[in-house]
Amino acid sequence: MPTGIAQPAFVLIRPQMGENIGAAARGMWNFGLDLMRVVDPRDGWPNARAVALASGAGRLLDEAMVCTGTAEAVRDAHFVYATTARPRDLTKLVLTPEEAMRDAALRIGRGERVAVLFGPERTGMANDDIARANAIVSVPVNPDFPSLNLGQCVLLMAYEWRRAQAAAPAPRMEMAGAAWASRDEIEALAAHYEERMEEAGFFFPPHKVESMKLNLRNLWSRLPLTRTDAQMLHGMMRQMVRWARRNDAGGNPGTGGTGGGTGGGNGGA
Repeated sequence: MPTGIAQPAFVLIRPQMGENIGAAARGMWNFGLDLMRVVDPRDGWPNARAVALASGAGRLLDEAMVCTGTAEAVRDAHFVYATTARPRDLTKLVLTPEEAMRDAALRIGRGERVAVLFGPERTGMANDDIARANAIVSVPVNPDFPSLNLGQCVLLMAYEWRRAQAAAPAPRMEMAGAAWASRDEIEALAAHYEERMEEAGFFFPPHKVESMKLNLRNLWSRLPLTRTDAQMLHGMMRQMVRWARRNDAGGNPGTGGTGGGTGGGNGGA
């Protein structure tokens, strides 16, 4: 983190115009934020138009992390907020910008890493992006004109962060030696369960497979899991698969698939 100050990462997902990226950088730096991540920018990177609009905040663009997908951009985060005007039929905690940044300040104060997602200018975030978030941030705007420019939305969230940082009390959190699971660890857990449940024939009928997988990933993102929790859930799934395969080998009716993949690390059988 360039400043050495604990802060949220602002993640711009598939931004379409360099000018808006530059405006977002200016808005962040106005309120002391400099941790920007850019996912699949439409016009490539680096972007001369972004630099021109950033003005005195150009170093944010020089130090920005460029990612090939949302999962990569949030892999080290413990908690993720998605700024969107619509919940998109996913069960999520919905917060105002003020509530979200107050919550972020408390989480960062106890050692967590957080990220805030901002969607493309024209279409907003896809359901797959939102499913990776733990909570939605919804701005109480005019319902007849709810769309915010990317730079405006970043500026608003940065302003609320600055206010929350000054007001947040020193938190106390007893972790009993545990640490929160990162988004990368949650992704590995989700992939492990999805793979084994697919082998077991859980995803059925075919026309509902994608929505079932999306809802399952959304479930994982809502759970506040520690690394120990994630390891235990991996172990539970591995043991169930072993039990099912022993039953199959003994001629008894099995409940799981017979695929041979064992994987390594957290993603093992």
